Amino acid sequence: MICRIWHGRTTREKADAYAAFLEQRAIPDYRSVRGNIDVAVLRREDGAVTHFLTVTYWISEQAIRDFAGEDLLKAKYYPEDADFLLEFEPEVRHFEVVARQAVT
Repeated sequence: MICRIWHGRTTREKADAYAAFLEQRAIPDYRSVRGNIDVAVLRREDGAVTHFLTVTYWISEQAIRDFAGEDLLKAKYYPEDADFLLEFEPEVRHFEVVARQAVT
């Protein structure tokens, strides 16, 4: 299993709207791809800036390619991101999941 982590920053004023956008647009996009196991969006306030992490779990590199394209580490953006983000980080991070326990 692969964990894919994306980071983005927006202004605090736009943070609520961006969180709603991620929930309504990005999460359904992730979940529509065969091989996506889970999605979580994390938020942290830092003064006038708000950080977001999108943490997704995938069954394979091929599943990630089906979502993001051939360049596995290239960040995927939506046209609407230009209305929110302070910059466009070019890459995401991938980690091999070596241990995980679901809450029951």
